[in-house]
Amino acid sequence: MSSDALEARVAALEARLRAAEDHLEIQNLLMTYGPLVDSATAEPAGKLWIEGGGYNFTLPDGGSKRLAAPDEVAGMYSWPGHIDLVNTGCAHLTATPKITVEGDEAEAVGYSFVVLKEGDRWFLWRAAVNHWTLRRTSDGWRIVERFNRALDGSPESHDVMRKVMAA
Repeated sequence: MSSDALEARVAALEARLRAAEDHLEIQNLLMTYGPLVDSATAEPAGKLWIEGGGYNFTLPDGGSKRLAAPDEVAGMYSWPGHIDLVNTGCAHLTATPKITVEGDEAEAVGYSFVVLKEGDRWFLWRAAVNHWTLRRTSDGWRIVERFNRALDGSPESHDVMRKVMAA
């Protein structure tokens, strides 16, 4: 094998390894969210986002709200409703998303669920679809925007689900 062919092969392997590492780091970042918010660890949860990033989600009344990161996002985990969930026993679960990386930018599309304890049983309390945009920073991958919509049959939730084709 010529040195040019060997260099090309090593470069291709390095690119594949970088892609795999990026996917794993993004997946680990997204999987960190649940344990942080379920333990009311607000500040580190807010720092999963870049400064000025945002979390746009469906409200219980059907409206939506966007919170700016890191302070407003972290502040949400001190809201009385969230503290009630934590004290009752809950699990914010992020299903494995479909991740697409292009350089220092990435997208992920996938489901999330909240499981809540009621007496001696656990039940699925909320299901949603998410579209995350992410950016590589000096601190590793961070969330730029999380767009979350309840799986309520709405056209908006279906539009988010269809983003999986582009991701």
